[in-house]
Amino acid sequence: MTLLNEKALRPFLIRRDDYEAEPAGMQAYFDYTMTVRRIADWLCERYGCEFHLYYQADSSDAWDGLDDDIRSGYTGVQHAASLLDLVETRIFKYASESAPEADGHRSQPTNGTHDIRMSVRNNLFVYPAHRVAFARVPRLAHYGLDYEDLIFAESDAHLDRFLTEMRERQLADRKLVVFTDTKDGLERSRETAERPVDRDGVFMDESLKAQIFRSVDTFFADDRSFYQTYGVPYKRGILLYGKPGNGKTTLVKSISATVNAPVAYWQITEFTGSESIQQVFDAAVKLAPMVLVVEDIDSMPESCRSYFLNTLDGATSREGIFLIGTTNYPEKIDPALMNRAGRFDRAYEVKLPSEPLRLAYLTHKGAGRLTEEAALPGIARLTEGFTFAQLAELYVSAALELHQTGSTDWERLIAGMKTDLSKGRSREWMTENAGRRVGFSAGN
Repeated sequence: MTLLNEKALRPFLIRRDDYEAEPAGMQAYFDYTMTVRRIADWLCERYGCEFHLYYQADSSDAWDGLDDDIRSGYTGVQHAASLLDLVETRIFKYASESAPEADGHRSQPTNGTHDIRMSVRNNLFVYPAHRVAFARVPRLAHYGLDYEDLIFAESDAHLDRFLTEMRERQLADRKLVVFTDTKDGLERSRETAERPVDRDGVFMDESLKAQIFRSVDTFFADDRSFYQTYGVPYKRGILLYGKPGNGKTTLVKSISATVNAPVAYWQITEFTGSESIQQVFDAAVKLAPMVLVVEDIDSMPESCRSYFLNTLDGATSREGIFLIGTTNYPEKIDPALMNRAGRFDRAYEVKLPSEPLRLAYLTHKGAGRLTEEAALPGIARLTEGFTFAQLAELYVSAALELHQTGSTDWERLIAGMKTDLSKGRSREWMTENAGRRVGFSAGN
């Protein structure tokens, strides 16, 4: 009986009981060469052709693409078999809605809050139309289990066509690519943008807004005529700085939602290092032309800032990348980021909104539904010093009061918020009759 006939209806290609009688049974069970041979034979018998083994040397793009396809329920990939019977084949994580399985069917989440699906590790996935297969094979390591990444394909031409098609699908997908530095290395995911913001939803100085969007539109123009005509390197970097709540994130969301190009967010953490910096820029160049957003860039660890600066200076490391950095604390930004052309070309301060902008924002939020339109200019005038985030909270508070009591006392709400803001700045909170310090040091 052939290997295919023996194993095709069994859930695992490699079973522990096949090695029970051997003295070194566990080592044989995890034997790398045997595992590769078993997978290759299975593929050969299943598809009637020889499969060759490949390794992706430059990054994990292909594996990230496989994970995206599994989570999205892409019908072009099939779960062919599981590998080792004593290693997990499914994973779960907290999620508001479960993701579809590779066969297009959604898993059943526990209480509707967990994404439960096939894992990339310890499973064999095949793209039948391309004759390409992926197997992340568990192996013994001194600290537990590690894995080997195996990619099989019928030929170089089959693999090349598959990778080209996968990249085209990724570029056509409007989901955001999110890079996160973790203690286990750089993680990459694709997420749907929440509450996309159009350009009309951006409230800032009109001349500054026009300048920023003009820069974006020029960069992503189909003919790239500006860069070709004037011999300007095809890369751009802008830094947005200012106090939190004034619209930096909203501006970035609007750029992300309205630009016809891939967008990636990079979440810098204490685990960011030279390796992850290189991985992010390598992946970004492959998506180019694209937007790379680095929020809270001042949090870049001191140990890798020099490497980050050198990467920005690289001749090809930013080709086709429109880099956007944001910070709430410009005083923490390394001056070297700003004092050398080619890193961040321009720095834009996103300031507190002026009275006309506050009025425009409140009108846009729908404050006219909570009070007479004629009262809005006076409300805007009273909110001197408010950020857009605070104006949004004022709107919610006013709506709640109207819903609960049938009327809204705007002046009282504004005065209360100003008092709270003043307390927050001074770190002093008031009792009914007197002020006192609170916190761990209170009373000491």
